[in-house]
Amino acid sequence: MTGQQLKSAILQMAVQGKLVPQNPEDEPASVLVEKIREEKEKLIKEKKIKKEKNPSFIFKGKDNFAYEKFADGSEKCIAEEVPFDIPDSWTWCRLIDIYNFIDYRGSTPNKISSGIPLITAKNVKLGYIDYKTKEYISEEEYRKRQSRGIAHKGDILFTTEAPLGNVALADLDIFSVGQRLITLQQYTDHNKLINAQFVYFILSDCFQSQVQKQCTGTTVKGIKAEKLKKLYIPVPPLAEQKRIVAKIEELEPLIEKYTKAETELSKLNTNFPNQLKKSILQYAIQGKLVPQNPEDEPANILLEKIRAEKQKLKKEKKIKKEKNESIIFTRDKSHYEEINGIERCIDDEIPFEIPDNWAWCRLENICCYIQRGKSPKYSNIKKYPVISQKCNQWNGFFIENAKFIEPDTISNYNEERILQNEDLMWNSTGLGTLGRIAIYKSKLNPHKLAVADSHVTIMRLFKQYVIVKYAYYYIANPTVQNIIEQQADGTTKQKELSLSIIKKYHIPLPPLEEQKRIVSKVNILLKYCEKME
Repeated sequence: MTGQQLKSAILQMAVQGKLVPQNPEDEPASVLVEKIREEKEKLIKEKKIKKEKNPSFIFKGKDNFAYEKFADGSEKCIAEEVPFDIPDSWTWCRLIDIYNFIDYRGSTPNKISSGIPLITAKNVKLGYIDYKTKEYISEEEYRKRQSRGIAHKGDILFTTEAPLGNVALADLDIFSVGQRLITLQQYTDHNKLINAQFVYFILSDCFQSQVQKQCTGTTVKGIKAEKLKKLYIPVPPLAEQKRIVAKIEELEPLIEKYTKAETELSKLNTNFPNQLKKSILQYAIQGKLVPQNPEDEPANILLEKIRAEKQKLKKEKKIKKEKNESIIFTRDKSHYEEINGIERCIDDEIPFEIPDNWAWCRLENICCYIQRGKSPKYSNIKKYPVISQKCNQWNGFFIENAKFIEPDTISNYNEERILQNEDLMWNSTGLGTLGRIAIYKSKLNPHKLAVADSHVTIMRLFKQYVIVKYAYYYIANPTVQNIIEQQADGTTKQKELSLSIIKKYHIPLPPLEEQKRIVSKVNILLKYCEKME
């Protein structure tokens, strides 16, 4: 239950006589309403207010049903019309029976920079008045507008449209009201009703439902004064009105605390799956997600096998020789990097500690191919897709977002530039897309061949030694994504990751068997997170 739902439930209990106990010694509401009717008749005789065309009053019959009696003496049972049953000491009324309507619709005020405050529909909210928007009229215009009635502090202000159904108590000593507001004013200066309680009643779902049923309009919903006057409202004894207000005022701070707590909980529930994903990936790359197995072949031996494989491919001229190839190793619990026979300590570059049987390396160390795509010549002929940033989404790879290359130019792409299944596609430029990564799935490409554009970096791993999904999870990790953002070059309009920086990113490499365990566990946990969303 939300805070608003809790408040609505409390107001509904109040309007139905279920919030506070009834006291049999309270003067019945029927006596109170009769006194109000006498005051109203007095004002009509003094010509201070106009007589209604077809006045009526509601009373309880001998059968305990609600009846309405009209000026011509006719009566009708309205038991099927009133919204719900009320306590015996209460009575039903039309709104016009207990409140005089002061209506300024059709009277457009001339606004000035200072003067008499003008309260408009924009100011009246659900139970309070907001003065962020301040408007004023002159004293001369204020005097002219008094001809329709003078609104006083403590009167009820009701918005008839844009917005419809907001209500609050006037809290200024001197003010005027705008066109889309109706002032509900008691028929006597010595109040016989607790206006604050009737604000709560008007805010209840029951009364608001009546408003909605009687409103008109398509783009802007509004209610006419004649319709509003005839809406039903229950009247409790005066003493009970006071108890209702006291109880709601007692509950309001608790409702506010509940609302704040519920909002925080809702925010937590909304963010929790995403935060959990981040934690899962962070634990995975730090070797904290699955247990290590001392019988696993250590990652440094895995890297030696990759280096041997690279040397073989270089001799066969299947890959190019790297410049400044690095080897990272540990000595005396410190991390060192050897490049062209020169060693240096890189402890300050290592982002976190990893298990003993893991090893740090550069991304280029585990790739047999790492290169930016090539700017294509596009074509409307849908033969060879060009993988762009739009194809690489955090929720997967989407060939449907691809454009197409001019078929005759495909021959300009050597074999290694043609995408292979499970190539990592890393967005290297852009705002909002920089660093986003996806795994190319050839089975999703009905066109068989595909290439990447210049905004995407292709990383082809030694898949017999490195699980592609593990590398994907590492790069997708928020820690790495933050580093990407920091190391990117460019302006606020365009960010870019150079190929040289991408090649040099550190990656913690677990033993092959542990990579498999990590990927399996992450897959399971992320599916669980998806179910929570």
